[in-house]
Amino acid sequence: MYWGVWSIERILILFTSVAFLAIGLQVTLFHYRQNFHQKVMWVPVILAPIIFIEGIAFSFYNAAWLRSLFVLLMCLGILSGLIGSYFHIRGVGIRVGGWALRNFLIGPPLTLPFMFTAMSVLGLIAVFWSAR
Repeated sequence: MYWGVWSIERILILFTSVAFLAIGLQVTLFHYRQNFHQKVMWVPVILAPIIFIEGIAFSFYNAAWLRSLFVLLMCLGILSGLIGSYFHIRGVGIRVGGWALRNFLIGPPLTLPFMFTAMSVLGLIAVFWSAR
């Protein structure tokens, strides 16, 4: 079933998908810089482009299975962001000097996993808003 018009929900789904492309590129650069020293670093690197591709498809074709897959990917994005937040906060604390300001500046970025979570929540809001 095709979408009828470009509603705000559909635009938000498209925006969320494109934002995941940008976030995914940034995450890839940061994790590459750290040589992917933990396997969990691969999760957002792989998940972000999948969300981008699926979200673009869902933006143009309103199929029930695409909607369900988008919701599942958004839930995985939330989980991935929360786990990433834990690892980034922990990463700042284990640096030499612990919770010193300089470690917040040069250590793992604390806001990037939160952005992954926030964009996933925005995607869920868009999907469930359109279901009203």
